[in-house]
Amino acid sequence: MTDTISARARNPLAFLDAEIEDLKAKGLYRRLRVVQSEQRSRCVIDGREVITLSSNNYLGLNTHPRLRDAAIEAVRRFGAGSGAVRTIAGTMSLHEELERRLAEFKQVPAVLTFQSGFTANTGVIPIVAPEGAVIVSDALNHASIIDGIRLTKAERKVFPHSDMDGLRSVLGEVRAAPGGAERTVLVITDGVFSMDGDIARLPEIVDAAEEADAIVYVDDAHASGVLGRNGRGSVDHFGLHGRVHIQVGTLSKAIGVLGGYVAGSEALREILIHRARPFLFSTSHPPAVAAACLAAIDVLESEPELIKRLWQNTRLFKAGLARLGFDIGASETPITPVIAGSGAMAMKLSDRLFEEGVFAQGIGFPTVPDDRSRVRTIVTAEHSSDELKTCLTAFEKVGRELALI
Repeated sequence: MTDTISARARNPLAFLDAEIEDLKAKGLYRRLRVVQSEQRSRCVIDGREVITLSSNNYLGLNTHPRLRDAAIEAVRRFGAGSGAVRTIAGTMSLHEELERRLAEFKQVPAVLTFQSGFTANTGVIPIVAPEGAVIVSDALNHASIIDGIRLTKAERKVFPHSDMDGLRSVLGEVRAAPGGAERTVLVITDGVFSMDGDIARLPEIVDAAEEADAIVYVDDAHASGVLGRNGRGSVDHFGLHGRVHIQVGTLSKAIGVLGGYVAGSEALREILIHRARPFLFSTSHPPAVAAACLAAIDVLESEPELIKRLWQNTRLFKAGLARLGFDIGASETPITPVIAGSGAMAMKLSDRLFEEGVFAQGIGFPTVPDDRSRVRTIVTAEHSSDELKTCLTAFEKVGRELALI
């Protein structure tokens, strides 16, 4: 006992070493892969050229000439940084212009940008679900939604993933409870689920929410630039404009740059400016980021062939994995999980694919259940059909070697 106390006194963070050793023993320890080139369909990672299937760069916009030029010009005009938070001296004309363009693009009255999609959720959810409210959340919602909910004093209820009977049952219980008729109720869902690639049953969710007089909140991170006309997202995809109260989007994935935003009413924007903590206490985006995002909107509106090519590649790759016999779950989008079973097996699959020239990261617990660990793949508009066929050849070789197919 004395020796244990002495060890803790020498190193009070010794428990971290123990956790790391536990990860290694379970085959779940990962080191960061280092990208040493542009993020394109082929890039140099840890010193070797590989085909990457792990980037959120759906449309290849991070290297698009129009985005590069816009970023460089913004640095020349406005400098490298914004200098302050938005409420002090950090609101630049570029930020205001970006929010106006995003509002037009999303067909909503107003938009407010955040430093990331994660901070958007953690900033918005506590404001729209005050103490006494009830949040009804899909079981597979993103970690940023879960953390946003944890920051509230609202009551939390979870319905089984995409289970509309389960959603209606929860909403019915909330409204039927004493005082339930007067409570603020927020129904929140991802538009596209980031680990499984399935699309939310948004029309049914909206119908159920309207029957219960509830607010509808959609995180469209993986639908932005992917679903809907010119990539306007899941609300546009299903024709639900005016029926979804709050949309969170990302500027870090298909848009190719960095940041997040919330799209909704003017009142929502105004209250967030005054009360959303990530907005109030974090420096605003550098000018180059805002300018590149503006250029990305121009590209989405003028080059629809990028999204068309993204979906062509998605169909080709998804069909190839299914034909080989891999378990790819219920994916409907460019996100296609290759279910490996245990976390250790997922990591082994990922490592062997890298040796074969394909970069596809393994995902294990706690991101997904341990027995549903997977290599998550994302194809992009930049991949050639030959590159995707090369990836499928690697998957076949390694899948047979590991007895996954």
